Amino acid sequence: MKSLKQELSDRWLLYQFTSDDIWEKFDAWKWSFYCGFDPTADSLHLWNFIGFMVWVHLMRRGNKYIALTGWATGMIWDPGWKDAERSFLSEESLLNNQKMISSQITSILKNLESFTQKTFSYDFVNNKDFYEWMGYLDFLREVWKYITVNVMMSKDTVKKRIEDPDKSISYTEFSYMLLQGYDFCKLFKDDGVTLQIWWQDQWWNLVTGTELIRKKYDWDSFALTWPLITDSSGKKFGKSEWNAMFLSKEKTTPYFIYQYFMNTSDEDLSKYMKMLTLIETEEIDEIVSSHMEKPEERKAQKLLAYKVVEIIHWEWEAKLSEKISEFMFWNSDKLEILKSFSEEELISFKKSMWGFEYSWENLFETIVKSSLENSNSNARNSVKSWAIFINEEKIEDFNTDVSSLFIDDKFLLLRKWKKNFRIIIK
Repeated sequence: MKSLKQELSDRWLLYQFTSDDIWEKFDAWKWSFYCGFDPTADSLHLWNFIGFMVWVHLMRRGNKYIALTGWATGMIWDPGWKDAERSFLSEESLLNNQKMISSQITSILKNLESFTQKTFSYDFVNNKDFYEWMGYLDFLREVWKYITVNVMMSKDTVKKRIEDPDKSISYTEFSYMLLQGYDFCKLFKDDGVTLQIWWQDQWWNLVTGTELIRKKYDWDSFALTWPLITDSSGKKFGKSEWNAMFLSKEKTTPYFIYQYFMNTSDEDLSKYMKMLTLIETEEIDEIVSSHMEKPEERKAQKLLAYKVVEIIHWEWEAKLSEKISEFMFWNSDKLEILKSFSEEELISFKKSMWGFEYSWENLFETIVKSSLENSNSNARNSVKSWAIFINEEKIEDFNTDVSSLFIDDKFLLLRKWKKNFRIIIK
């Protein structure tokens, strides 16, 4: 196995770090590190998946991951690079989001254990336990005493809001870095955590924690970040035409994630495969080199898309996403693909394809309710124009009995022109 520093560097997963001592410790000993998430939504995003892979490379070397969900920090929001303060979430929403995110993290880590054939060491912590019974004066004595306002004012995320006359920052958001710093300090004191990792834009929040630990306990701790990723066109990784891509299949289907990576440019293939899969980097170089001989076949995109979905949503969803993509975009017998689906696969396919359960009376109503047209008259015109197909047969008769066309009494395939499909399940 490569050294940790070399592994992260080769995989585009290393941006900056506080000390070379990180590599000696986390390569050779079983230390604890943490990465926190504020539960401001009930699902992590696709860009959080980059962090998952950093954790994995640390855990594969025997280190323990502490997953901190930030109830307290989520109560006030991170000013980050936002232009204005955002609305608070209710405590009930934060706790529900924490539960959902913790379940999501557990599922992916369990799956990654099966990939790596290793047992990972990890635990969950809620920083609500740190602050619920801490008074304001206690916080001043425990934290504020050690961090100067001068230092806080110099940090980029604060300066940006203060120096712009059209923007401002509240005292609440200004205090966020102190909470994150104390999180690290508390985990160091109680659990021996010596490393915090996050995106590069969290650097100043991370080093607030290392500074607090040094001043309170005269001990060296560490911070490490991975880079903010953009694709070759400059678009932020994890953003699509559907906006944010979630790791929750209820919010973003596995197929949409699969298709997102199927659209990866050839220029980004090597970087994404190294960051987001466990394929050895040398093998990735060979895969991409071979791919470039016939890029139109998109073999590397298929492998990347499959591997990412396989890790996030397990093998079953990866195979189904592959089938859906083949159905949608490759020359194949579409009905034979659908006939090969199990009942469970048909239901998942229906969700991915904006499909519907059948409950209508006639052809026109079926076309309208499936959203291929917005009125019966437009549906009639589409049939008249020979634009409507059912089970890949052109429909010309206005009186077609839709209910009699279900294949195996399970489904029918509705299509308008070449690529606008709907699956109707009985």
